[in-house]
Amino acid sequence: MIVLLGRDSLPPFRLSQLAGELSALQGREIRLRARELFLIDADSLPSEPQRHRLLSLLSAEPLDRDRLSARQLLVVPRPGTVTPWASKAVDILRRCDLATFSRLEHATLFEFEGINAEELAPAARQRLHDRMTQVVLDRLDALQGWFAERAFAPLGVMQLGADAASTLSAYNRELGLALSDDEIDYLVDAYGRMGRDPSDAELMMFAQANSEHCRHKIFNASWRVDGKSVDGTLFGLIRSTHAATPDGTLVAYDDNAAVIEGFEVEILSTAPQRPAYVHQPGRAHIQIKVETHNHPTAISPDPGAATGSGGEIRDESATGRGARPIAALCGFSVSDLHIPDWAQPWETAPAQPDRMASALEIMRDGPIGAARFNNEFGRPALLGYFRTFSERIGERLWGYHKPIMIAGGSGMIADGQTHKKPLAAGDRIIVLGGPAMLIGLGGGAASSMSSGQSDADLDFASVQRPNPEIQRRAQEVIDRCWLQGENNPIKSIHDVGAGGLSNALPELLHDGGVGGCLELRSIPTNDPALSPMELWCNEAQERYVLAVAPGDLDRFAALCERERCPWADLGEATDDGQLLLADRLGERAAVDMSLEVLLGKAPRMHRDAITERIAPETGVLEGVTLDQAADRVLALPSVGSKQFLITIGDRSVGGLSVRDQMVGPHQVPVADCAISLLDYTGYAGTAMAMGERTPLAVHDSAAAARVAVGEVLTNLAGVVVRDRAHIKLSANWMAAAGAPGQDAALREAVEAVAALCPELNLSIPVGKDSLSMQTVWHDGDEERRMIAPVSLIVSGFAPVPDVRRHLTPELRDNVDSRLVLIDLGHRRLGGSALAQVYSRQLGEVPDVDDVDALKSAFEAVQKLVADESILACHDRSDGGLFTTVLEMALAGRCGLRLELGPDEGDPMAALFNEELGLVMQVAVDDLPDVESELARAGLGEKTSIIGEVVDGHRFEIFAGDREVFRRDLPDLARRWAETSYRMQRLRDHPECADEEFEAIGDFTRPGLVPKLIFEPPASVSVNTGARPRVAILREQGVNGQREMAQAFISAGFEAVDVHMSDLEAGRQKLADFHGLAACGGFSFGDVLGAGQGWARSILFNHALRDAFQAFFEDPGCFALGVCNGCQMLSALREIIPGSEAWPDFVVNRSRQFEARLSQVAIEESPSLFFSGMAGSRLPVVSSHGEGRAQFSEGPVADLPVAVRYVKENGAPAISYPDNPNGSPDGITGLSSATGRVTIMMPHPERLLRAVNYSWAPREWGELSPWMKMFHNARLWLE
Repeated sequence: MIVLLGRDSLPPFRLSQLAGELSALQGREIRLRARELFLIDADSLPSEPQRHRLLSLLSAEPLDRDRLSARQLLVVPRPGTVTPWASKAVDILRRCDLATFSRLEHATLFEFEGINAEELAPAARQRLHDRMTQVVLDRLDALQGWFAERAFAPLGVMQLGADAASTLSAYNRELGLALSDDEIDYLVDAYGRMGRDPSDAELMMFAQANSEHCRHKIFNASWRVDGKSVDGTLFGLIRSTHAATPDGTLVAYDDNAAVIEGFEVEILSTAPQRPAYVHQPGRAHIQIKVETHNHPTAISPDPGAATGSGGEIRDESATGRGARPIAALCGFSVSDLHIPDWAQPWETAPAQPDRMASALEIMRDGPIGAARFNNEFGRPALLGYFRTFSERIGERLWGYHKPIMIAGGSGMIADGQTHKKPLAAGDRIIVLGGPAMLIGLGGGAASSMSSGQSDADLDFASVQRPNPEIQRRAQEVIDRCWLQGENNPIKSIHDVGAGGLSNALPELLHDGGVGGCLELRSIPTNDPALSPMELWCNEAQERYVLAVAPGDLDRFAALCERERCPWADLGEATDDGQLLLADRLGERAAVDMSLEVLLGKAPRMHRDAITERIAPETGVLEGVTLDQAADRVLALPSVGSKQFLITIGDRSVGGLSVRDQMVGPHQVPVADCAISLLDYTGYAGTAMAMGERTPLAVHDSAAAARVAVGEVLTNLAGVVVRDRAHIKLSANWMAAAGAPGQDAALREAVEAVAALCPELNLSIPVGKDSLSMQTVWHDGDEERRMIAPVSLIVSGFAPVPDVRRHLTPELRDNVDSRLVLIDLGHRRLGGSALAQVYSRQLGEVPDVDDVDALKSAFEAVQKLVADESILACHDRSDGGLFTTVLEMALAGRCGLRLELGPDEGDPMAALFNEELGLVMQVAVDDLPDVESELARAGLGEKTSIIGEVVDGHRFEIFAGDREVFRRDLPDLARRWAETSYRMQRLRDHPECADEEFEAIGDFTRPGLVPKLIFEPPASVSVNTGARPRVAILREQGVNGQREMAQAFISAGFEAVDVHMSDLEAGRQKLADFHGLAACGGFSFGDVLGAGQGWARSILFNHALRDAFQAFFEDPGCFALGVCNGCQMLSALREIIPGSEAWPDFVVNRSRQFEARLSQVAIEESPSLFFSGMAGSRLPVVSSHGEGRAQFSEGPVADLPVAVRYVKENGAPAISYPDNPNGSPDGITGLSSATGRVTIMMPHPERLLRAVNYSWAPREWGELSPWMKMFHNARLWLE
């Protein structure tokens, strides 16, 4: 083995934080350093030039010692695993003619001052690594044999013997199969009829395929409640909503996602024989799905949440015969955060079991995992929620030690691709995507247990690892299949999730009406020593299974080769209904089982439920002032700002985003819903909104469920949808099944929703359940138990004919107006944020008491929005009316006066009840018409004028002539943002968090202030002459090619899809193009430096280097690099004339991915793209993790800077977040001296139309000013 020492792996602020934690644990001052270490499976370094090439790629040097000092230790990946980092690094080495180094890993070398490594307490060591994915080593010689192949593990055969049931029960406990007694009897009978013993592969397969996670046994169970049999399964009740309101639903319940009717659109497409992008008219429908990934997130938050997002993406992609995800949502429910130095008086939850992550760790790391997967895959995260809850009520401890992690989204599926085809004998059965690895084993069964009940080793085995870059490659293959329309080679496709191939392949075959004869050893794996059971049942991610007709196999293989996406032909479909998994290295088949035995009528569960209600007490809040209540309520995570969860997620990738969480020129995260487009030329799209109010379920699960559904409607009210009957819901159910009273509470909630939805003309065509939401552990000899209330998370999806017809909560201060409240409740405070922060029960909980009023309110507001009769709209939810109007004021930077009425005797109830409701801003001139419309809708008695915008940055509340509250808005803004700031400060660079928090309270800042010195293009394209060809260049992991292609098409170019594999294979030549656009994304997952692997694969390949150099030297050619393309082109500066002073782009100052709508100035430069634009200041989206310009000798005085981040007055932005990456002098775009090559980190190609902005000046026309830079390129060629 070669061991190489790399650069520092942690920034100084992170080392300081870690040193402080270690010092506190050890009781003495400790300092430390962390360096990268690379482990390579080779005997020695190669000779030159490969030696220099390898060391340069890794930025490393040989380790000059053969043992660790007493003050050092290593953190390495768990033995036997291959990390995603290693997979991508090997890809880079292969592209750089270093394929002999096919195995390497990445580790961290810690060196301490003030303590020897052996003195570190176990708790201190735990701070240095993730126990689920890493181990700590004290000796360098412990790495010997690290890459040695493990001994081959044979198939296990379970000898059942005379007492088969007892033997199988023992195996059940040993392997953590979570089989019920009925299922054990079922298997004993089945194998008795087969006349043989089962293999461990068959048992594990059966356990995963029939787990609660996969088969939803409780939702399909028969029921007896309080001694009486009740009709209908829970799933049957949910299905009844679709039967009552099927309008617009094309696929429900029988695929990976639901499909709802869409619109006529122009689909941007390429074809294998036609690589140029064209707009194909067609009908695109909307696929929707929401999943949970609770157990893995509880065990290892980052990979758990990441693979939750990745798995849900695969659900969407594998709908019908292939689909494309467009927009994501994400949410978390956890117990009390206990933020250091920011503990809140209501946070009384006990510590979680040792092997589970704390709520703080989950919210520090889990959202990063989810965001990173979406970012790298290329799906904008536009929506979410975040709740903390823990309270002792009714002698029980309620809360979310076992968290809820929600991952969902919407996408598009072409007409004609919505349904899978039946399979036929002889069809080839394919696995597409990453290799098998010993990870995620038994996850379906593990997630079906209460947290704390399973073995720690089984918990580890159930945790998966994410590799979004390879899932991006698989998506490119899927896209290029379904874009062929009738010629799509995919007959049927299924995602690989819980249970791995052992669940996905039987479902693919069974749903297709066939059996299968497959070869186990054809499954791609990077660990040939896996046992048959491990190879078959592991949950290695980023895989799909699909069926292709034999005659289409070559076409499919060519697509995979072009995208460099691994795939394998496992065998063929058969007509006998049998699954035969042969093993050419074994003595018998690993699996030989009828699919009916596996997936047929296993024993049906029965639930016997007893109702146990916890009646709410009517407490009082004596001596609590409005000021005190406001401060506490605004600090509650469900009420306060969620910004720390938002800016880590790319919200613009794909170029189809319309409405994200950020509102107004100050980018305040208060949006009620998310909106995305279905194409680049029209205005049809999709709206998403969420509803959940889980604390109410402690007392009334039915009310909590009804309010969650109602909240979706109030969140969608401000966007004009096709109609209410076309809003479709995903219902995600969480409960502590089996806990006293919780089965009955679950049933009540489902029955309530099944009754409410038909009344509202809503239906639920998709959903998921996770019914092991309790945590059991021991504190000494005492058993502790925390149960989650019945938790319904509702996500609503609606087709939107024109996405421009929507409102936000941003108040306008340039119109004489009033605030109007539609109050749909009865001022109940039970289960509210106010009750939570004072640990009091404050009486009855809210409910949907008047369904007709809710319907009328929704329809009335829809009409008012369509008629442009209201200016702003916001729903009442967590934090009540007080928070609703405060958020509207913060978004608009408007002073506010709220009038409760002279007879108001209980301002607390008026301000902090969380009944359903809506607040609208209405111009005084329109007020009579609005009041008349609401009266016609029967809402007159529920409508009142409650306030107005006032001068000055203050928030004042009156009851008649009596002032009951007055605070400065900057003070309230800081209080509202402080919990988010505290989390950001723990997770990111604290100086950046401090600077942003200071900016939040500075109301002298005007926000985004665009300044145009040119006229934006009036037409979409330049139509003179032939369309010059531009190469839309991408590498594996790039995800921004479609929006880049659209930008150049709109400017009159022929945009051609060019993969680096096309240039390597000679299918395309750069000499055939006038321009080159290197796109954004994550080439090779940003391993070895963002863009560096892509650049080195060119520089270290003589043919490619010569072709690129010739192109850059051609005076008739131009190039543009954006984001990842910017990083790559900058690393090619040695072959780009006039770019010698360009910088490297390194990790952002915040040490975090930054997604912001930032303001930049166009500078005087030679760049052909910015001709006539210098002096303008424009908002633009930035979305990158490594965008900080680093010059070898500091910025050069005459450097041709083209774009820089600026403050509102045009001065260079130095501080965060105006300068989101920390580049010196705000530099974020540069030109070559010739002007023909331009690089920039922000993304103008994602903002081609004004509708793509989360905020843009109202006076802008249809096209964004950024369209001019692409027109400039077209005009330059003329």
